[in-house]
Amino acid sequence: MPRNAGKGSSRIWAVGHPGTEDEKIITLARAARARVAAAEGAAVRDETGRTYAAAAVNLPTLRLSALRLAVAMAVSSGAAALEAAALVSDADAPDPGDLAVVRDVGPDAVVFHVGTNGAIRATLSP
Repeated sequence: MPRNAGKGSSRIWAVGHPGTEDEKIITLARAARARVAAAEGAAVRDETGRTYAAAAVNLPTLRLSALRLAVAMAVSSGAAALEAAALVSDADAPDPGDLAVVRDVGPDAVVFHVGTNGAIRATLSP
């Protein structure tokens, strides 16, 4: 399948059990959100296993979702690809634009959408 095939859309998998490394990014995303009482938190894991966590930024002159910021942190630190991402929020679903940013760097990355109560709401695949 070409790299851009299906870009912007994701399939929802049945909720399964994330692996240990996936649980780590979920925990990091929850902690990033809680640390600053943000609406959402996110974390991503790159191809080397490094992780990057962020909370949403909502300033008068700068607004960034947690997922976009976590991806930006990874890319600005030299990540060439993403393996997985976790988003913690009470939204019904991740923003399609946020998912597109993940797909730019990790076309095969799994995205875990987790509620603020810690329950996995969806596992999205490319």
